[in-house]
Amino acid sequence: MSKAALFALLAFAAAPALAAPVDPAPVVAAERAFAVDGLALGIRDSFLKHAAPDAIVFNPDPQKVHETFPGQAPDRGGPPLVWWPLWAGIARSGDLGFTTGPSTYGGKPGAYYFTVWKQQADGGWKWVYDGGAPSSTAGAPPQGSRPGYLPVSTIEGKAAGAAFADVRKAEAALNAAAKADTIAAYRAVLAPDGRVVGSRGAPGNGPEAQAAELATRPATMSFGPTLGGEASRAGDLAWTYGAAAWLRDGKDRQGHYVRIWQLRATGWSLVFDQILATAPKA
Repeated sequence: MSKAALFALLAFAAAPALAAPVDPAPVVAAERAFAVDGLALGIRDSFLKHAAPDAIVFNPDPQKVHETFPGQAPDRGGPPLVWWPLWAGIARSGDLGFTTGPSTYGGKPGAYYFTVWKQQADGGWKWVYDGGAPSSTAGAPPQGSRPGYLPVSTIEGKAAGAAFADVRKAEAALNAAAKADTIAAYRAVLAPDGRVVGSRGAPGNGPEAQAAELATRPATMSFGPTLGGEASRAGDLAWTYGAAAWLRDGKDRQGHYVRIWQLRATGWSLVFDQILATAPKA
């Protein structure tokens, strides 16, 4: 063996191994396992089994699942709630992700769920938020279909705490702008392949679907400050939630928003936005 070949071999052996590509397959698998348990254990017990210690739902305000669900009656054997993931994303550090897809209840079309997942200390996955908009499931690919993936960020961000502080600033700017013009506020931060939901229309990604959904929203909206959420270890993906208020048909309406932000070359971009309206009082 020549000296040059020996040097190349030694250099290759000393080089650090390349990290395995990151994709959302782990959160898709976690969601599917959650859905299987939903049929076997019932809604209450499956939600508790797969929920992180600090997991929340809106009912109608944010509530910690492990503080409220145990007091509910068991529902095993009731109408089956079936759901399956059709779109998913994950942080480049592989510790924070999301899935969304259609659902049925008792065999009838339901809505679209949305779940935020966080990797736990033992390497397993638990959900930290679960809830969904009343999006139409008409035309949705059937259960077992291969989900689409949000491309993983190519940008290494700040430490999680500093990254989340930057996300809160981006969110505050969006919220302030929405008080004057909802559509313009969103267009300023929406990623070209992002998704916006909240109406009964079928969800989709891209400018055309975004425009259709934003057209259903009021001209102006009032958003409260970020109430919670967190960023990934790599500082490239974050989820947030907060309160929302608007006028509809001359009447005050309230609800909450849930968002996913992704760090891109242009800065923090909104890749998912969900408005959950609180049912008006009778």
